[in-house]
Amino acid sequence: MNRPEPIDLPMFPLGTVLMPGGLLPLQVFEPRYLRLLDRVMSHEPHEFGVVLIERGSEVGGDDVRTDVGCVARVVRAAPSGGGRWSLVARGHRRLRVTEWRPDAPHPIARVEDWPDEDDMGDADDGDSAARFEAVVARTRRALALCAELGEPAAPATIEISSDPAVATFELAALAPVGPLDRQSLLAAPGRRARLVLLDTMLDDTISLLSAQIGAVGD
Repeated sequence: MNRPEPIDLPMFPLGTVLMPGGLLPLQVFEPRYLRLLDRVMSHEPHEFGVVLIERGSEVGGDDVRTDVGCVARVVRAAPSGGGRWSLVARGHRRLRVTEWRPDAPHPIARVEDWPDEDDMGDADDGDSAARFEAVVARTRRALALCAELGEPAAPATIEISSDPAVATFELAALAPVGPLDRQSLLAAPGRRARLVLLDTMLDDTISLLSAQIGAVGD
């Protein structure tokens, strides 16, 4: 199947990683991003790109950005006073930046869709199913440890899709890892690679959280 041609897309570099299916609340106040919002809302569908800032700040420019991100589609937008807008968007699909355009009047990039490789095998592949269930269980374990420490995290009982095409991104968004690790999960070539990488990250995370709990108990 042929992929759509690359397009120019308004971009919102952030200090967080947006996964397909995830929700992104934003307070828009900087003039260049108010212009971006005007542009986004004047076209259907109301979409913009989100990429992680590797170095630098969300405000003021002069940042270093990743080249793998997510297309966000606006769910709700409303003025919130003082020239600000409250915005909620949902991650729609993965993108890869092929070229950054000049940041005038706001960031914009040439992007292409980057679907996951279909690398999980058939639905009856026992190894794939076992790995998926193991990573789900380890993610819940890490979330439970975060709750025990009083750290902000999703509840360990949160519902996770049984569809690996959806669930690997859900797990990557839920796992208590840092933004650069989460970016690595987003940029993994496919579902199997994402699960293998997440499994390794969770091993380190669970060990660290368990050690912290042990230290508190001493």
